[in-house]
Amino acid sequence: MSCSQTGSSTRVKPKFKPYKRPNRWSVILHNDDVTTMEFVVMLLKEVFGKSTEDAMTIMLKVHEEGRGVAGIYSKDLAETKMMKSREMARAEGYPLKITIEENE
Repeated sequence: MSCSQTGSSTRVKPKFKPYKRPNRWSVILHNDDVTTMEFVVMLLKEVFGKSTEDAMTIMLKVHEEGRGVAGIYSKDLAETKMMKSREMARAEGYPLKITIEENE
C-alpha cells in the first residue's frame, strides 16, 4: 500500500510569548548612627530625583524603621544609583549602607 499526500498544507500559527516586563530592583538605604539626616535627604534629592517632601518621608522611614526604599528601577539603573550613592557617602566620610533587592 502506498500513502498519497494531498496537496493541502496546514498552517501553524507562530507562538508568541507575551511581553514580560523586566524585573525591577529596589534601592534600599539602611540606617546607621553616623550618616546625617541632612545628607540622606540631599542624596535622595540629587541621586534619586525626590522632592524635598518625599526625601524627608523616606529619610524618616530609614531612621525609624532601619531601612527605606529610595527608588525602584531596572537592575542596571539600580546598580548605578547604588554605586553613585556609595561614592557620595564615602566622599563625605559616611558609612551609609545601600543595597539593591529584586522585586517579586
